Amino acid sequence: MQIDYLTILEFVVEIIVFLILMVICRFIFDKLENSSYKLLNPREYLPEEEVHSLRQMSFLIMMALLFISVLYNLVYIGKDLLSFVIFDILISLYIATKLDKRTWKNRILLILLIPYGSLTYFLFGKSLVGYIALIHIPVFIYFIKVYYDKFREYTESNGLGIAIILLFTIIFVSFFITQLAEQVNPLNALVMVSNAFTSNGYAVLGTTAIGKINSIFLVWGGYILSGVGTATLAAAILKKHHDVKNKELYDKIDELDKKIDNLEELIKKNNNDDQSDL
Repeated sequence: MQIDYLTILEFVVEIIVFLILMVICRFIFDKLENSSYKLLNPREYLPEEEVHSLRQMSFLIMMALLFISVLYNLVYIGKDLLSFVIFDILISLYIATKLDKRTWKNRILLILLIPYGSLTYFLFGKSLVGYIALIHIPVFIYFIKVYYDKFREYTESNGLGIAIILLFTIIFVSFFITQLAEQVNPLNALVMVSNAFTSNGYAVLGTTAIGKINSIFLVWGGYILSGVGTATLAAAILKKHHDVKNKELYDKIDELDKKIDNLEELIKKNNNDDQSDL
């Protein structure tokens, strides 16, 4: 059996490149997490309940992205191959960067998590078809379960509801229906669903991938901030109402304290008068 040393060398290069990218991502994540900028801390400009909701949604979004990647691995879409390759590398990098590498189990998962097929196409310009390129399917299915467990644990530990699953399901199902009904690629479908859900129309805004991603960012950013504005206004009205009620209550308590003091002085004076008579 002849050993293809070139293929082995390509695998080695892919592993090295992926590990280097992972180190860079880890450095960026650490910088962001340890940054003192208030803009990077969502609790500085979002209500606590909104932060919890976004955290819940993040686990569900990761599950959806992993599921989409699995579908792409199973159903080859030639015209979107480059977009999928970049997407596959990025999501693999994110999971690998967040993965705890202290256990042998996770170290093995890290090796299996490397997107060999995508890196082969991206670095060497050729498609790698075979079992080694399909490793992502069982690995990503495993991480779908991991993120679902994280979602459930976070929801239960913070006493949150699971109504957000209904919202996520509606968007996710509509995403696939739009792809099939309109015969559009996943990115265009996501843009259309986002616009329709936030009442901004049903058109694809942007002609490039970056423009479409920016469109999605603006749509959902505006949707979240509009919800924050409504919640902040409601909180301000309730606070003003409770402040008035609290002031009335404090005034009554002060008035009652004064009456009690007057009553104590009157009782003390009567006791003194009775002792004088004796």
